[in-house]
Formats: sequence, structure tokens, C-alpha cells
Amino acid sequence: MRNGSSAKPTEERARLVAALHLAAASEPSGLRAVYEMTAPKLFGICLRICGDRGAAEDVLQDVYVKVWRRAGAFDAERASPISWLAAIAHNSAIDWRRSQHRHVAVSEEILAAIPDEAPLADAVFADEQENRRLLGCLEGLDRHQSNAIRRAFLDGLTYQQLADQLQTPLGTIKSWIRRGMQRLKDCLSDG
Repeated sequence: MRNGSSAKPTEERARLVAALHLAAASEPSGLRAVYEMTAPKLFGICLRICGDRGAAEDVLQDVYVKVWRRAGAFDAERASPISWLAAIAHNSAIDWRRSQHRHVAVSEEILAAIPDEAPLADAVFADEQENRRLLGCLEGLDRHQSNAIRRAFLDGLTYQQLADQLQTPLGTIKSWIRRGMQRLKDCLSDG
């Protein structure tokens, strides 16, 4: 049995994937649902890059036009929906930012000296595979162990807070986490 907090991200992802599929089928309700689920996050990306609220709003509108046009290209097997959408927002905001500045010719030597901070595609893919493995291993744990580990390490609760919330002795919480972490380690090393 899954608890509500661990099921929520999976349910939200499934809702977002379904909404993208509706948008890909030219169903306006799909795009509306994508917008309602993602606008605050994507607006934050646009605002951070653009640095101007009005510009970020314009870029965000452009993002959803692109999503409407490109929804059919989204593949849930290759990327998470929010990562795909965030990449569109990021690239759109960067394009806007570049269009606002005059392009000054810079020598290739200077350009070569600027480090590229973006992770390589194979590293992103490897991270996604590792995340899938970790989630699969978490799903294989006893529900008490999985719940305790998720709430302690993903939600940031202390062992004492967990014990208080679950009305379970602190020693039991520590035991669940210790045993669960050992099983996670074993599961991840088997791959």
C-alpha cells in the first residue's frame, strides 16, 4: 500500500503526461491542464532568466504556444514531463535574453575559454536512469521502511518528527530507516 506523500509525485506526473497527450491531440483542455499544473514553475524559470516580470510573462505565453505545437513530440519514456517543459521555458527565456542584447563579435579563443556548465546529455540520461532505479528499489521496500526513508530524506523530517507524526517509537523509526537503507544499498548494488 502506498502512502499519500509517495504517491503524489507519481500521480502528478501521470496527470501531466495525460494532459500533454490531450494537447498533442489538439484538445484545448489538455493545454489548459498543462498550464494550470506548471505555470508557476515555468514562470519562475522565465522570470529568473529574463529579470523582468513583463518579459517573463511574454516568454511564458510563447512557451505554451510552443508546447501546443510540440506536444506530440513529447516522449514520457525519454524524459519527465516537467523536465521537458522546463527545457522549453529555459530555452525560450534564453532566446529572449539573447534577442535583447546586441551581438558583439567575440573571438573563438574567448568563447573556448568559457566553461559550459550544462550537463552533457549522456549524464542527464544516466541521472534519470539512476533515479528510476532508486525509485524502483524504494518501491520494493516494506511500506514502513519506504515511507520513513522518503519522509526523512526527501521531505527533510528528523527521526523525532517522524516518530511524533507516525506515533511510533523513535527506536522503531531508526530501525525502519537503517534496515531500509541497507536493502536500498543492496538493491542498487545489484544493478
